[in-house]
Amino acid sequence: MSVKERKERERASRERLIVATARELAEQQGWDAVTTRQLAERIEYSQPVLYSHFRGKREIIGAVALEGAAELAAAVRAATAAAAGPRERVYALARAYLDFATRNPAVYDAIFQLDGGLPYAQEDTPEPLKDAFAALLECLDEVAGDGVAPGLFTEVFWASLHGVATLTRSGRLPPEDTEPRVELLVDRLAMV
Repeated sequence: MSVKERKERERASRERLIVATARELAEQQGWDAVTTRQLAERIEYSQPVLYSHFRGKREIIGAVALEGAAELAAAVRAATAAAAGPRERVYALARAYLDFATRNPAVYDAIFQLDGGLPYAQEDTPEPLKDAFAALLECLDEVAGDGVAPGLFTEVFWASLHGVATLTRSGRLPPEDTEPRVELLVDRLAMV
């Protein structure tokens, strides 16, 4: 292995450590606790080393969002692949999405709530974000209905799931009614 390859591998390893530490700290204490000083102390590197990887917290949030989007896409695909029939797939999608949001609140916020400097719904949207949307579309395409654009239907269904996730987490919707909400979404919006 050349010196250049070794340095690139070490750099990639440090970057993964920074992102993993930021995620861990955000999940434990919230995104306000994620500072370059705090990260530098936790990973035992200097702040200039962090800045050699990320220009600041915004880029770290963006890196967490990209990683989280890939995980969300995988979770949705795994859940829908195991389901038989359109209704079961849509229900599995909804549950996987809401479970991801519940289990990973800081990552969910990085993807959908915080400014990570990432473009959404544009030509230059990063591939992990496009793929997370594609994972939803793959399942919802078959239930969009006649004359309804599958992408538009997916956006509306996704927005509904996002509303359930964020309003439940903020205490504005009682969590014990999540299942009836999912049933309503699947039965009325997806009409399967």
